[in-house]
Amino acid sequence: MEILDAVVIGAGQAGLSAAFHLARLGMSHVVLDADEAPGGAWQHRWDSLTMHDVHGIAALPGSTAPGDSGLRANTVLPSYFSAYERVHAIPVVRPVAVDRVEDQDGLLVTRAADRSWTSRALVNATGTWSHPFVPHYPGIATFGGEQLHAADYPGPEHFRGRRTLVVGGGASAVQLLGEIAPVTDTLWVTRRLPLWRTDDFTPEGGRAAVALVEDRVRRGLPPASVVSVTGLALREQEREASLLGAYERRPMFAEIQPDGVRWADGSTSRVDVILWATGFRPAVGHLAPLRLRSPHGGIQLDGTTVVANPRVQLVGYGPSASTIGANRAGRQAARGVAGRLTADRAEPVRDAG
Repeated sequence: MEILDAVVIGAGQAGLSAAFHLARLGMSHVVLDADEAPGGAWQHRWDSLTMHDVHGIAALPGSTAPGDSGLRANTVLPSYFSAYERVHAIPVVRPVAVDRVEDQDGLLVTRAADRSWTSRALVNATGTWSHPFVPHYPGIATFGGEQLHAADYPGPEHFRGRRTLVVGGGASAVQLLGEIAPVTDTLWVTRRLPLWRTDDFTPEGGRAAVALVEDRVRRGLPPASVVSVTGLALREQEREASLLGAYERRPMFAEIQPDGVRWADGSTSRVDVILWATGFRPAVGHLAPLRLRSPHGGIQLDGTTVVANPRVQLVGYGPSASTIGANRAGRQAARGVAGRLTADRAEPVRDAG
């Protein structure tokens, strides 16, 4: 039985970054990816997201990301990831859908159907894209129109002439309203008042936002989104929607009805489509056998090291779920693996007396 130094689960930005640094540190490893092709979550993004919107944040370590252009991010970045895997000989095995990870006598066994990999450490980089979140509201099952999550957004033409209710207070909601509002009537609802940013987003601001989310996971709390700290800003392509009043936010409805929603004051609004831009949850169900969660409901981290099981490094979770922190987290995870294995291999100090 081959025992690897580490198994990396996920070949998105954080996973590839971890693999790059594991190789530099001489750690034997394999990367297991559930997707059929390279590209991480970028390959699933909507067609209207361009490289102009990405602003270089998808750069992988030891390379330069494709330039700022009007080309589709969901084609440019998968090609970039594919070339990166090839140039750096990243040992990716795909498609592999991991079922569970078990601790057996101090070794970690990663299982996927009838296959398994045994390692001394694990870097989990499964991110959130595969776990879209739709909250439950009274009457949700009675709605007679269409409901879909932002993860399945089919483009603005799908909504033409269909009154659309967009639910969610994050960047996805703002961007999708920017596309849909010019072609149909829209309503926007959020649980909280949106936090609008009026200044330019800087790397320093990004690092400060990541630090605030890191503080939550350090205490074992469920992670918050980075955008909840950075705030929202309108891009040039969302100006038309703004002029149409698309960003006049309403508080959450009280109930969903077959033909629309009922508001807290008893009034109703007819809608044809509910678009849930309500974010994602960490894809960590396969780690349940390891019992990593704290009493507070989150997975407590010290950097990227899981406090409940230091053999596990967790990236693409909390602060590194955003591309802002993905590369740094991958490097930190690789160093965490190396440090743990060094400690395991160290001979105990004996008392000469």
